Amino acid sequence: MTGKGSVNHNSRKFHAKNTDPERSCLNVEYCNENIKDVYHELFDEALARYNEKQTRGDRIIDDYYEKICSGKQEKPFHEIIIQIGNKDDMGAKTKDGQLAAKILDEYMQGFKRRNPTLRVFSAYLHMDEATPHLHIDFIPYTTGSKRGLETRVSLKKALEELGFKGGTRSETERNQWAAAEKERLAEIMLKHDIEWEKKGTHEKHLSVLDFEKQERQKEVAELEQTISGSKEELAGILHQQIAAGQETEQIRKEGEAIRQEVSELSATNLLLKEQTEILAEDKEKLLSENEKLEKQQEKLQKELNKMVQSKEVMERNIHAYDEEVKWQLAEPGALMSAKAYRDKKVLPLVEKLKEVVKNLTVKCVQLTEQGRKLTAKVDGQQKQISCLTDKVMEQSDTIDRLQEKCLIWGDWSAI
Repeated sequence: MTGKGSVNHNSRKFHAKNTDPERSCLNVEYCNENIKDVYHELFDEALARYNEKQTRGDRIIDDYYEKICSGKQEKPFHEIIIQIGNKDDMGAKTKDGQLAAKILDEYMQGFKRRNPTLRVFSAYLHMDEATPHLHIDFIPYTTGSKRGLETRVSLKKALEELGFKGGTRSETERNQWAAAEKERLAEIMLKHDIEWEKKGTHEKHLSVLDFEKQERQKEVAELEQTISGSKEELAGILHQQIAAGQETEQIRKEGEAIRQEVSELSATNLLLKEQTEILAEDKEKLLSENEKLEKQQEKLQKELNKMVQSKEVMERNIHAYDEEVKWQLAEPGALMSAKAYRDKKVLPLVEKLKEVVKNLTVKCVQLTEQGRKLTAKVDGQQKQISCLTDKVMEQSDTIDRLQEKCLIWGDWSAI
């Protein structure tokens, strides 16, 4: 029997209802090549020579396999199914079924040798259905063609090269070849004492096989529909995954931006802490200097107080200048001239008084200036201390706000 063929079914990429997966391990895989790879092997060189000769771009063939699939003249591959008997006389689980499998295996071993122009790329012996049977998928090809590719797909030409010449409608190359293959199978059967019982016609048997073929095609169609629905569902899932991935990436970017901002805020917080520590040290230094200035001011104040006390004492003892002899101008002697009196008595006293007054004046001026400078310095220090205190408090408030913000964003980024 020949048919459309399903490589995925033959290789058991999926199981139909009439298969027993537990017995699939008994199946025999003779070959399972990718059909596209086989097409490249058979036709690439001829395709390259053909394309080089073309002067029109629309006649260039980019992919020969796709061209055959989309065309109507040739099928991309053919499949034959070989079976001996049926489930009643050759059941797969029976001893006769094992003999049928042995005959089919022998038949398969000689198939390629008998049919060199039929490139077999997939072949399986199935033991997991009711009756052992053989699937053979092949690409018929011809070489030395004068039209199109030198090596191209052609069932008719491939069978002609095997010696089958078409005649009447019933005696086509394909029918002649099929009859010859059946005779070869009958020879192998006869070696194992099984005779091909010809009942004049095989239409009934072929009808059963055609029915099985139709049922299998229905199952394949149902599976393909299921696969199509699964593909749509998978596409929806993939779309959701892509959307989720994009959302995750957006969240990751936002989280990265937040972590970056938190890092910057932490760095700013650290810098402000360092500045606050420096300001606190400056404040301590100013307070220490202010304390020294206050001590100097106290000392100066004591000196001023001493001066005031000295002035008060001087005022209280002013009468000493009136009464003590050393501050009195002595009476001139009877024989002392006016010049001598002036030089010896008056001028020395005046000079002494001038010196006292000058020293007192200088001391008062110096102490007054020192007091003014110290007072100004103390006032300046007090203002600077006040400014630093305000700045330290402002920095502390900023640090508290930044720490609170870092804690909030740190908790959010950990979600």
